[in-house]
Amino acid sequence: MTSSYYESCRSDFWKRVFQQEVDYLRRELAGCKNLLSVGCGPAIIEGMLGHYGFDVTGLDISQEALNQAPDQVRTVLGSAEQTNIESSSFDAIIYVASLQFIDNYSEALRESERILRPGGTILVMLLNPESFFFKQKRRDPESYVNKIRHVNLKAIEQAISQIFALEKTEYFLGIRGPELFKSADPAHSSLYCVKAKKRI
Repeated sequence: MTSSYYESCRSDFWKRVFQQEVDYLRRELAGCKNLLSVGCGPAIIEGMLGHYGFDVTGLDISQEALNQAPDQVRTVLGSAEQTNIESSSFDAIIYVASLQFIDNYSEALRESERILRPGGTILVMLLNPESFFFKQKRRDPESYVNKIRHVNLKAIEQAISQIFALEKTEYFLGIRGPELFKSADPAHSSLYCVKAKKRI
C-alpha cells in the first residue's frame, strides 16, 4: 500500500463510503462485542467501529498498513490462512472487501471458522465485479481492484456455505460517480454481502 492510497482514503468520497459500510456492519453485528477484521489494511473502518463500542482486532499481512491503524484497534501481523490466534476467540469476524485479494480464500475461511466462537457471526463484504463502480475502477491501471484474485462471487459464497451456516446474502451500496445510494441491483451495487454463523 502506498501513501497515495492512504491519502485517497481521507477523501470526502471514501469517508462517505466507509460510513455506509460501518452503519451496515453495526446493524448486522448487533449483539457482538469482540470483533476480528481480516485483511484490515490501515484499519480505518475498524477504528470507526471501535467508536461504536466494538472491541476490534485487525489482522493484516502488511506491517506498513498496520502502522497506520488507530490506537484503539489491536493489530496482529500475519496471514489470513494461518494465524496464531487462539481458537474460539471472537464473537464475529469480518472481511471488508479483503477476501477476494487472499490467495487461498477457502483456507482463510477455515482458519476463521477455527477462531470464531460457536454460534459466532462471519460477515464477508465482497466487491461486486458486475457493478459500474468495479468496472470503472478496473479501467484505472493504478486502482487497487486490479490486484483482485477472485471475482466469482457464487464460488466464494459456496465456499462460505460449506464451512458455515449461511444466513443471508444481499447486494449493497450503489455507487455511480460521487453519488452513493441504496441499491440491490447488481449493476449498481458495489458490494455483495454474505452473512453466516459458525455451527454449534
